[in-house]
Amino acid sequence: MELIKAGEKTYYIKNPTNIGIYKIDDEHVYLIDSGNDKDAGKKILKLIAEQGWKVKGIITTHSNADHIGGNKVIQDRTDCTVLAYGIEKCMTEYPVLEPSFLYGGYPFKDIRNKFLLAKESQVVSIEHNLPEGLEYFPLQGHFFDMIGIRTSDNVYFLADSVFSEETITKYHLFFLYDVRGFLNTLDYLDTLDGRLYIPSHCEAVEDISSFVELNRNKVLEILDKIYNVCKKEIGFEDILKFIFDEYELTMNANQYVLVGSTIRSYLSCLYDEHKITYVFQENRMLWKAL
Repeated sequence: MELIKAGEKTYYIKNPTNIGIYKIDDEHVYLIDSGNDKDAGKKILKLIAEQGWKVKGIITTHSNADHIGGNKVIQDRTDCTVLAYGIEKCMTEYPVLEPSFLYGGYPFKDIRNKFLLAKESQVVSIEHNLPEGLEYFPLQGHFFDMIGIRTSDNVYFLADSVFSEETITKYHLFFLYDVRGFLNTLDYLDTLDGRLYIPSHCEAVEDISSFVELNRNKVLEILDKIYNVCKKEIGFEDILKFIFDEYELTMNANQYVLVGSTIRSYLSCLYDEHKITYVFQENRMLWKAL
């Protein structure tokens, strides 16, 4: 983990999931997310202690396990406050909701793992509890009520509102809950006038426009591929296989639920925008382009 200063009061830890740090005084800091597991949490605490700081709180951008995995160990050791917004508060308190939602039922044991199921933490609503110098804003699309954070240094922490070129080139698909919401968020990011932008899984940049365009183009590409494969009546499992084959992805339990849920979100977007419809034939739901 590498600590990088991004402003007078703003720092971040360069990590597979970047961790924000905001100093509220000479001694105390708030974290923005906490990494993917207890080991990440322990490393964060060690780094914070080396600076002579103490963790006062954790701001949760959203409740995916790789963003709240360190919450419990940090909260247990520091008695810090964990802040979250809306549905993310509920899912951070009850993390089993993530694999349950992704699978659409009780999660079988192979998806009850640290990548999809974090440890629970005690959470309070971010409204009226955010320290002075910070503000939050909605980032629709990736997860239910994901938020970003702007610091007094005009640094924007953008959670999973954009993904890196490396991720997109390797996997093509990234998890989306609301496809149209994600595209709307990309439009919103284009309007920001920040000094530095720090997405969770990308390098910090002074200009976010290239990330925005890259992500937008990939989402539009996938929408087009799914629309075209629906020109003949086709079931969900066949669409899922088509996408895995098309992008040369390898199926496993985690990928099945993550990509599967995302493909359902794409289908919902196309249906809501009157581009595809569905029929039931011989007790099978089939999708078809209009």
